[in-house]
Amino acid sequence: MTKFRAWLSAARLRTLPLSLSGIFVGTAVANIYGYWDLHIFILALLTTVAFQITSNFANDYGDGVKGTDNEDRIGPKRAYQSGQLSKMELKTGIRISVVIDLFLVFLLLYFAFEEEDIKYIVLFVVLGIASIWAAIKYTVGSNAYGYKGFGDLFVFTFFGLLSVLGSMFLYTKFLTSTAVLPAASIGFLSTAVLNLNNLRDIESDKKANKNTVIVKIGLSKGKVYHYALIFMAFISMLTFIWNYYYSWKSGICLIAFVPLFIHLRLVSRIENPRNFDPELKKVALSTFLLGFLFYIGYNYFL
Repeated sequence: MTKFRAWLSAARLRTLPLSLSGIFVGTAVANIYGYWDLHIFILALLTTVAFQITSNFANDYGDGVKGTDNEDRIGPKRAYQSGQLSKMELKTGIRISVVIDLFLVFLLLYFAFEEEDIKYIVLFVVLGIASIWAAIKYTVGSNAYGYKGFGDLFVFTFFGLLSVLGSMFLYTKFLTSTAVLPAASIGFLSTAVLNLNNLRDIESDKKANKNTVIVKIGLSKGKVYHYALIFMAFISMLTFIWNYYYSWKSGICLIAFVPLFIHLRLVSRIENPRNFDPELKKVALSTFLLGFLFYIGYNYFL
């Protein structure tokens, strides 16, 4: 039971709702054009959760091996850091999770595409492998891009653009330029979650030579960057709703920005990086709420 709890800790269950947001939004955009498939929906949710868990295992391993997770770290202790899981156990966990990822990707593609759609199947296999590679290389290896300030770009691309547009394409087999707007909104908010993590860990990251965006620009500019991410997410979503307004349900997702704007006021007052930690959950859950309410507002099959 203790080992089971250790794996649950390494999986970091509190991060999983955030990963679902893009699937909800991509599915809802497909619904606007009259597309829906229960198999694709369920398998897309399972696949994104599996990718997130792989990423969490890899982050636990990568930061632990590099010594980034140490006594200076403010957030919850990770499995490797606390000695709950060994280096070899985490390596094995990563390998098993990658196998599960690939199995879910192929199962998802089986239901999403016909045999004649071979070019789409190949494309999504490549994207799936790229997603797994990116999830692992964020902190693992000597050239981990999370240590060079590229983590924000990764999160925006994979949690926002690829998650929303990719899931939309699985249903529709086409994309639209306006779909980029809600995809960008989810991407900006997902990046904001990472940014809070980096604001919190700025001192320990400096000591570990983890050169995040916040380490490079500093705490005060990091706050301004955070405000910009939230406001760009709001503008992107508002612009989409303006173009695709059908009824009051179309705008209910904007309710999710109320706690986000309250959150910004709190962020402006924070001086001690330790106090950014409680804000992580608020932004992650608000992003999930945004995705879920967007799904409700634009799902004509409910």
